Amino acid sequence: MASCPPQSSMLKTPFLNIERKGSYAIVTLIREPVNTMNMSMWEQLSETLDMLEANLKIRGVIFQSGLQRDVFTAGNDIMELYAPNTSQERYRKFWLVSNTFLARLYTSRLVTIAAIRGACPAGGCCLALCCDYRIITETGSIGLNEVALGISVPKYWGLLMQRIVGSGPAEKLLQFAVMATPDEAKELKLVDDVVPKLKLQAAAEAAMLELLKAPDAGRALTKFLMRGELAEDWKAYLIPESESAWKQLSSPGTVAKLKGVMDRLSGKKATSKL
Repeated sequence: MASCPPQSSMLKTPFLNIERKGSYAIVTLIREPVNTMNMSMWEQLSETLDMLEANLKIRGVIFQSGLQRDVFTAGNDIMELYAPNTSQERYRKFWLVSNTFLARLYTSRLVTIAAIRGACPAGGCCLALCCDYRIITETGSIGLNEVALGISVPKYWGLLMQRIVGSGPAEKLLQFAVMATPDEAKELKLVDDVVPKLKLQAAAEAAMLELLKAPDAGRALTKFLMRGELAEDWKAYLIPESESAWKQLSSPGTVAKLKGVMDRLSGKKATSKL
């Protein structure tokens, strides 16, 4: 097996650290305590993808967490979803920015790997689903668990899950907010490998070197032919989806549910069992 190339710093943003290792980059997400993804983080991810794709010497990217605790990313920042804290206009922009990035990542010319340390729910799971290869640690979990928050799974997030695990398993996972264990995820083909925490980065880099053996031109075009139509449909659906989602998010029941979640997370007396 080829040894990993030396590492050099490329860029640091408030929530991301981007380092180059030969022909691939490692993007480390660092927004303590749990990498909740707000507008700024999604914008930084989008700008980083622009930068990496513009550099033809970069052929792949690994996404990983740099948090103190074992969380890949807890998904979208609930403050971006809690209607009393935001507005329909801001939410529309948030939805467009985040999902345009995800749809672009899904069809990127780059080889993409998610190195998942710990929990990977909701938006973090979708980021991982958009990657070509997923590795999770032995104590991790992964799933689109939006239903547990009282909201529906976004249509194209669900379709990504369906493409990977099949219609029957996807419906059960999505409807009942299942967070799959590493062994369950591997059996479902939701992840490609399960490794001990201390071996995660080495395993991700070894997988990258193996995947980069495929010539870029044929691989990237094949990837686009397989994924391009879904990605374009996804982007075309974002504005109407943001409008229907806002109606759901601004309804009294959803507002109360999300308020209960925030109370629980902040250590206050919860108004929800979540």
